[in-house]
Amino acid sequence: MSSSEKVRASHILIKHQGSRRKSSWKDPDGRLISATTREEAVSQLQALRRDILAGDASFEDLATQHSHCSSAKRGGDLGPFGRGQMQKPFEEATFALKVGEISDIVDTDSGVHIIKRTA
Repeated sequence: MSSSEKVRASHILIKHQGSRRKSSWKDPDGRLISATTREEAVSQLQALRRDILAGDASFEDLATQHSHCSSAKRGGDLGPFGRGQMQKPFEEATFALKVGEISDIVDTDSGVHIIKRTA
């Protein structure tokens, strides 16, 4: 795998008490985030992931509604990125996916994510 290889991914981020920044476009003063445990954030994400895998909802629609990342406006799309540009667990999970696959829960300093590799 060359170091110049890029992937493209979308994600859904749910922040929680342990997140580095406890505010988001959805929760500007961080009140909900500060009241959310990691376990609650994980179970929210697992429910979203089940809906996506069952075909009940699209990844992009759920990202727009639920993700705490500003990429929610773009259906969770982060654009192309290479190694060393994202937090390590996020990068490793994304590079391990095949295009079109959705990750299990990934923990970073930002919160918990599910990631869909798009290219």
